[in-house]
Amino acid sequence: MSTAKGPSYWDYLKLDQLLFLQAGLEEDESKISSDELHFIVVHQIYELWFKLILRELRLARDELAAPKVAEIAVPHVVHHLGRVTEILKLAVQQWAVVETLTPQDFLAFRDKLFPASGFQSYQMREVEILLGSKGPDRARYGDVDPVEHIRQKSAGSVGGEIAKAKLDAAEAEQSLREALLEWLFRTPIQGSGPQDKDDEATVNQFIDAYLVAHDKQQRSQLDALVANGISDPDLLARRFETASSLAHSFLHAHEEEESERAHHRRARAGLLFIESYRSLPLLSWPRLLVDAVVEVEEQFVLWRNRHARMVERTIGRRVGSGGSSGVDYLDRAAAHRIFPELWAIRTILLPVQALPELKNSRFYDFAQ
Repeated sequence: MSTAKGPSYWDYLKLDQLLFLQAGLEEDESKISSDELHFIVVHQIYELWFKLILRELRLARDELAAPKVAEIAVPHVVHHLGRVTEILKLAVQQWAVVETLTPQDFLAFRDKLFPASGFQSYQMREVEILLGSKGPDRARYGDVDPVEHIRQKSAGSVGGEIAKAKLDAAEAEQSLREALLEWLFRTPIQGSGPQDKDDEATVNQFIDAYLVAHDKQQRSQLDALVANGISDPDLLARRFETASSLAHSFLHAHEEEESERAHHRRARAGLLFIESYRSLPLLSWPRLLVDAVVEVEEQFVLWRNRHARMVERTIGRRVGSGGSSGVDYLDRAAAHRIFPELWAIRTILLPVQALPELKNSRFYDFAQ
């Protein structure tokens, strides 16, 4: 008869280590106030959430980055991204716990933090990078890229060296955005794939037909508003003209580098096709995947906004503990979008009845 014992709950979770990591800069947890203990605990919890988010994002990215993504893999990607969304929802709500710390409570120990700052959370930066945020797009920390700031601060510290190594490795990886755009590039459009002989012509015909339909709808909406007595029809006409111009520029990827333009044009056309004909059986999971990515970024933006409002409520608009512009920096970061294509496409979507004729519809039926 075996006498071997299985692990205990506290051994499995390593509670003997975990629950003795909340002393901050002191050697003895009893030497810090309950307010400082609260501050440490909620931020350590955020870092644990970031750790799990990073694992889930890498799993989703790896499945999506396959040269050919099997249909059965798409629900797996949606599942991993759905978990990230739920974690971020909890992270947003967690700011309410942080706000139980009053301004005076925080100021009592805030000076101990200098120059430490949540700005230096390398896991949060790793999440940004893995999602697809590149250096030129990130809100600046003064004149310095926030990732470069962490690198500058990393020398001479074991934790700093770990942070630098993690960020360097993340920047060398393929991002979720890059994997997504490559997957969208391979979307069958009107039954045609990138490997097909006349694919470029098929894609261009779809884009041109869509833009004709889009311009027609814009004119119809303008006429309806003018007929209803809009006060400044010339101003309104310019707005619709700008909207049409942006639609043309977006679908033809005019703002992209010449070397990337054709690739991005097809990826955007693939995204538009999925969103426009999302009721087709073969597109049911792809459109859920697109929605899942949008939901992740939406919650990430809400997290940033909620963070900014919490900081403003607690310390106003003073300089951040790490020297940043505080709330101003947080608001700039919250305005950034990592997946701009997924948001921009919503501006140009047409109602089903106005869509160009669908060709090769049987291609998008489930196999019998």
